[in-house]
Amino acid sequence: MGTFEEQGVDRQWFDVADAAALLLDAQGRVTGWTRDAERLLEYPAAEVVGAKAGSLLAAEDALRVADLGRRCRRDGGWAGLLTAVRRGGEPVRLMVRVTSAQEPPGPSRWLVLLSEMGHAPGWAMSRPVLEQMVAGSPVGIAIVDTDLRFVWSNEALEQFGGGPARNRLGMRLADVQPGLDAESIEAQMRRVLETGDPVVGYEHVGLVRSAPQRETAHMMSFTRLDDEHGNPMGVYYTVVDISERHRARQRLALLDRAGECIGRSLDIMQTAQELSDVAVPTFADFVAVDLLASVLAGAELAPGPPGDTADVPLRRAGHQSVNENVPEAVVAIGEVATYLAGSPPIRALTTGTSWRQERLDPLAKEWATDIPGGREATFLELGLHSVMIVPIRARGVTLGVTTFFRRRRQAPFDEDDLALAEDLVSRAAVCVDNARRYTRERDAALVLQRSLLPHRLPEQDAVEVAACYRPADELTGLGGDWYDLITLSGGRVALVVGEVPGHGIDAAAAMGRLRTAVRTLAALDLPPEEVLAHLDDLVARSAREEGVEPGTEEAAIAQSVGSGCLYVVYDPVDGQCTMAAAGHPAPAVVLPDGDVTFVDLPQGAPLGVGGPPFESVELALAAGSTLALHTDGLLAREDGAWVVETDRDRLRRALERRADTLDLSCRTVVDALVPARPNDDVALLMARTRLLGAEQVADWDLPADPAAVAAARKTAAQLLAQWGLEELAFTTELVVSELVTNAIRYAAGPIRLRLIKERALICEVFDGGATAPHLRHPRTTDEGGRGLLLVSQVTQRWGTRFVPEGKIIWAEQPLTDPSP
Repeated sequence: MGTFEEQGVDRQWFDVADAAALLLDAQGRVTGWTRDAERLLEYPAAEVVGAKAGSLLAAEDALRVADLGRRCRRDGGWAGLLTAVRRGGEPVRLMVRVTSAQEPPGPSRWLVLLSEMGHAPGWAMSRPVLEQMVAGSPVGIAIVDTDLRFVWSNEALEQFGGGPARNRLGMRLADVQPGLDAESIEAQMRRVLETGDPVVGYEHVGLVRSAPQRETAHMMSFTRLDDEHGNPMGVYYTVVDISERHRARQRLALLDRAGECIGRSLDIMQTAQELSDVAVPTFADFVAVDLLASVLAGAELAPGPPGDTADVPLRRAGHQSVNENVPEAVVAIGEVATYLAGSPPIRALTTGTSWRQERLDPLAKEWATDIPGGREATFLELGLHSVMIVPIRARGVTLGVTTFFRRRRQAPFDEDDLALAEDLVSRAAVCVDNARRYTRERDAALVLQRSLLPHRLPEQDAVEVAACYRPADELTGLGGDWYDLITLSGGRVALVVGEVPGHGIDAAAAMGRLRTAVRTLAALDLPPEEVLAHLDDLVARSAREEGVEPGTEEAAIAQSVGSGCLYVVYDPVDGQCTMAAAGHPAPAVVLPDGDVTFVDLPQGAPLGVGGPPFESVELALAAGSTLALHTDGLLAREDGAWVVETDRDRLRRALERRADTLDLSCRTVVDALVPARPNDDVALLMARTRLLGAEQVADWDLPADPAAVAAARKTAAQLLAQWGLEELAFTTELVVSELVTNAIRYAAGPIRLRLIKERALICEVFDGGATAPHLRHPRTTDEGGRGLLLVSQVTQRWGTRFVPEGKIIWAEQPLTDPSP
């Protein structure tokens, strides 16, 4: 039965002065019997002394004597309620206290005090007392029979609906509360009737049938009532209103969901849409998020509200509704949301304070104006009746406004709802501002990247080109890999691919410096191995001047030490291709028949680290061959490593796939070899070779005789007539005359004249000299020295390039005569 405390019995009702005492030995036999004990239980001492104490108890308590003995020995005593049997067989309820009466070194003895509970207040309460207790309870209480029909309920149950108790008698829950989800509640009652197991803490959530509807929550407990034979008589249940706790739990759940769902990306529009999605339908029926246009552009904003202006540029960044296709939205996502001057959205935006209205004027029109298509609607037509407008503020800056609406069947927004909306929007505002800041930084990085990589590859007739670039840093889009196509003299082109160690903006800046250096060296018309030699010297010297130790991360990024570069020169006149590499993979060649080979190219050391001289190789390419220049990120696998032979096989299979265009082929190769999130930057430049036809090139060997100048002019004029370029004859004759005259006058060895008709008319004069000509600015009294000055004035560009046998002086002019 347990102790006094376990039974809920107050110790004050145990009066020792009125208690009957007896003594027990260690085995639980009665050794002492007082007159009070005899008067209480009506046994004389002769019949009791020597008997077991358990023989005086009712059967159910007699079985507990052994356990009570162990508890007494363990705890030094025991107190509780027991039922004894008087001499005549009448049961009597007793309050019992057992304490030790041992006197060392004597044997164990126990003092037992007995007090009758028949007159103790609260123990044998009458039915009126019990009815008063349950009827006056603030907890709703009811009893239903086995058919789940009400047989009794207290007054407190009326607060949960269904009318007074007298109207419930004989009726079921669905009869007295038709709008309630009675089926789920009665299912719990049937379960208790069938199993006998009580159900405690069952939560039932439903809508109160009133206008507007409000969600309520109740905690219910069910217990089966049995008769004296153990047969079920019905179910006793209690009801407690926990609506406030339920709503508080909903608010916490909403904020938790907002933390999980809002700001999963750094896209401003997506973040705004996530705010709308989280709030509908659990909190609002229609939500619209409008952001300042400058926020969407990633612009830096001044602290505080945007100012008191009637024309604040806002754009709809996100909205959501309980209705499909969001019929309440009069402004589409991405469109300008213009609001009337002084309207609540403008006031909330310009003041930075929230605004709430429990009841909208149903005939008032929506605040937006200049709606595309001229659509206007009243709040009644939109079905909206309650509104809150919360400014989106983060880090002291106002970014926009969020508008929450509820429809007619929902309860209006209250102050608690406004506090929750402000908390929700403030969390989303930080994510929106983070996305804005990221947009600004990313746009700046992309501007840098676009300024460092070619906006578009120049048009020329030597090759058809396509390029694909994929950075490892997907957030900024910046990397250290790069590519370029540089037009050279004589219709030739330089194809360049390189990579700088590292990723991000530092690597991109180093890449920009390296690319600029390559373009500067390419203008000197040097062979590939010499371009790389000068580039290597430039990188190493820069590192030394900056005092950076070679091999360190700072040197690798800031000074481009360890960078790779592949430099290829292709001549469309004869199809010759010359290339050299500095710590960079050799290119692949797709032949016109589709076979794929790899160039056996000597690998030079990476730039700036020192090593043997760079070597170049030369090969002839048929028209329609495709060069595939790539950085090593194209062949890197997800673990970042790559094996040359194995990964070249992967590249070969990718290049063998046919595509309709070179651009599509380039993208297909990158998609096939590069994972969605590469570990390294990837650049691929593909160039399909062309050959100039015999009718586009003409050359003549000339004797080192001044008389050859006139013949050269005449021959050139005749060729221009065949090409239909008679309007260029005068300028061309002048250029030929001056360049051939210089070769005869200042150079030695054979002289050769070549004219090339490409996108420009190119005039080249070869001689065996090793000295470079230069422009002079002669005085008016000088008789010569004006030849190259005249050439520079009448052509769009000119220059000199050295070849193993000597040098070539060249000049280009557009195919149409630029003179009026």
